[in-house]
Amino acid sequence: MADSDLSRRQFIGATAGTVVGAAAGGAIDGDAVAAQGQPGTPAAATAGQDLILVNGRIHTMDARNTVVRTVSIRNGRIATAGDATPARRAGDRVIDLRGRTVVPGLIEPHVHIVSLANRPGYHTILENTRSIREVQEALAARRKEVPAGQWITSMGGWHPNQWKEHRHPPRQELDEAVPDRPVLLYERFTGPCATNSMGKAYFDMMDAGAPVHPDIKPVKASDMGAIAAAGFAGGGPSASALFHLRRLQTFDDKLRSTTDAMRYSAAVGLTAHLDQVLFPTPGPLHPSQILSNLDQYRMYDSWLALHRDRKTLVRLQTNFLQNQNNPGLPELKERLRNQFQYFGDDMMMTGSIGEWAAPLGAGAVWREAQRLVAEAGWHNENSVHNIPELTQVVDAWEAVNKEFDITKQRWVVHHVPVVTKDLLDRLKTLGCGVQMGAFNWVTSSDPKVVVGAPFRTILDHGIPAAIHGDGVHIAPLNPWQHIYFAVTGLNSFGAPVNGDQQITRQEALRTFTRANAWFLRMEDRIGSIEPGRLGDLVVLDRDYFAVPDEEIKQVRSVLTIVGGTIVHDTKAV
Repeated sequence: MADSDLSRRQFIGATAGTVVGAAAGGAIDGDAVAAQGQPGTPAAATAGQDLILVNGRIHTMDARNTVVRTVSIRNGRIATAGDATPARRAGDRVIDLRGRTVVPGLIEPHVHIVSLANRPGYHTILENTRSIREVQEALAARRKEVPAGQWITSMGGWHPNQWKEHRHPPRQELDEAVPDRPVLLYERFTGPCATNSMGKAYFDMMDAGAPVHPDIKPVKASDMGAIAAAGFAGGGPSASALFHLRRLQTFDDKLRSTTDAMRYSAAVGLTAHLDQVLFPTPGPLHPSQILSNLDQYRMYDSWLALHRDRKTLVRLQTNFLQNQNNPGLPELKERLRNQFQYFGDDMMMTGSIGEWAAPLGAGAVWREAQRLVAEAGWHNENSVHNIPELTQVVDAWEAVNKEFDITKQRWVVHHVPVVTKDLLDRLKTLGCGVQMGAFNWVTSSDPKVVVGAPFRTILDHGIPAAIHGDGVHIAPLNPWQHIYFAVTGLNSFGAPVNGDQQITRQEALRTFTRANAWFLRMEDRIGSIEPGRLGDLVVLDRDYFAVPDEEIKQVRSVLTIVGGTIVHDTKAV
């Protein structure tokens, strides 16, 4: 480590406790603490031991939507699901659910959790907070486990629309919550950011010193602790702040952040993810890189290390995003030549091409990318945001299909805020599926603007359909907030912004479980509670099917089981 890096770390530690401002008073919000996800060590069943759950309302999500009272898991798989309690053997563990609701482990088919696993600092979940007061409580709760001199951060997932004040907290309010640790809140891809007094002092010092990189721009934290947004290219104040924190990050830090991401996922009942990467940038860190820029070859290292040590808590499948405009498409060609599709095990495996093979606006280059993927016999995905883009995709895929049969490869379009029956018909003929983005409620602020997706239209069509939240940069990872939007059509302000496109609670949950398994090619293993399937299930803290609509957003897990192993346990059952 360079002497200058050491001195900057020492600066943070030396200034602890020197900032004026009291810690946030009052009781710490329980949901803010639970949202961080702090289960104990995963409790695996011993060899030959069954895990038996009795006296529950267990929604199996099988073909008939059967609800049963008892489920047993043996050797990581569902052994029985019914009303009769199976015969018990010596050593079996029996959990009395006392009437609680149980659902299959939820599945996210379009997410960026590997990016969350690479967050610098002690990342703090703020996506469930509803006010600046709750933000302060969550940060103060996180402070209890953060060593002196370490950063408390919250990057992506939240949006000020979700807070009743609809603004960032200024420096003084962050100081009230955390006076003795530097804090940085970073909004979406590019900022803007907010920092406390310790954070501002650090950035001021970095601005005043010799530049740590020839391309870095000053952070210029204001007196209020505000840091201006960066651009998507070329850097800027927020990107510079991120660069400073990423330079401090060690591999052990990444292992901790990865474990935290898994724990939070388990706490909200998400047991399987299809990661879609984002804007790959191979090579060394650079101050122009924003939150969604990571090295596409090294970003998985911490997750892989935990997987090798059998410490992963949730399932991960990883797609490969290619973002080159280069007509030669060298990165895509090398990926198709050297990578294996669907290689690994049920806890961690490769996927295929997604979120796209080349930028949609790259014209002939994009069309050639579709052809190359089809020629290689690979699965392919593309996000679209309007009818012209969706039409472009369908036209190109039909043309490709005339040369190479893609009808068995399950190609997929994402987001689809608008559709037509004709385009859905044509996609279905190609064997394609549709992932319905449920995240637009986050930034919606005008009730006159319909934000989609057209859930009702797409589900009624009969094409394979999924719901995804696209966390953790532009939207929360928490699936229950997206389910709430699919069911109610309401945005953060409580305004109806999706017309008549609402679906039922049963449909929304079924889409996030059984239906989403198809998009990971794991429909024979996850997504429902049936004998022979992997033992992934979630015991809820309330009855999702009976609570008022507003409470859907507060649904959490009290017990999450992945492959028969308890990975999250609040000791409520």
